[in-house]
Amino acid sequence: MIVAGFGCRHSANEDSFRSALAGFDARPDALATLPEKLAQLRRLADQMGLPLIPVDQTALASQTTLTHSDPAFAAYNTGSVAEAAALAAAGPGARLIGARQISQDRLATCALAIGEDT
Repeated sequence: MIVAGFGCRHSANEDSFRSALAGFDARPDALATLPEKLAQLRRLADQMGLPLIPVDQTALASQTTLTHSDPAFAAYNTGSVAEAAALAAAGPGARLIGARQISQDRLATCALAIGEDT
């Protein structure tokens, strides 16, 4: 399973998420983010016909990320919300396809993780 994890600012919209996701060639099987950001991502998930997976802060903090954002670390105790959400949602043994991608408007980030069952 390939999971696209997202981090975002409050003003991010569907175009922000699509722009961040466009940095990858693979199509995800699910989208993941923090519970409080699910509403922002719902429209994209619906349009893509994909499930949305909420990932809590405890699960984020237990993931090792490739990148480090000071604001993400201060708010969520992780280097990257997108990378950590993708890893947590993809399950134990998941690995990142690459570092997070940032949307053109700089309002959203996306990272893809592949679960062991893929």
